[in-house]
Amino acid sequence: MKTKLYDIAHSRAGDKGNTLTLSLIPYLAEDYHLLCEQVTAEAVKKQLQGIVAGEVTRYELPNLPALNFVCKQALMGGVTISLTMDTHGKSLSYALLEMEIEK
Repeated sequence: MKTKLYDIAHSRAGDKGNTLTLSLIPYLAEDYHLLCEQVTAEAVKKQLQGIVAGEVTRYELPNLPALNFVCKQALMGGVTISLTMDTHGKSLSYALLEMEIEK
């Protein structure tokens, strides 16, 4: 059965220059293993294709439990030079939560 990430997790976005960070935190700790198995750096890059031009790196934080993704070249140059409506990338956390995984 497929489910959207927003059904089992929440996300926050941050930025530094042209780099976007996305956290992914399950509502229930027991769903952390699903996120680790299926929400890879490659899957996030595919989900955000056309937005993230650079490398995506995933960091596992099992003691929280949470995942953190660092997405390079994701904000069209960064806050001070970007012409996008969402220069900080806050709405991209919702774009991540639209990803479907097997549950």
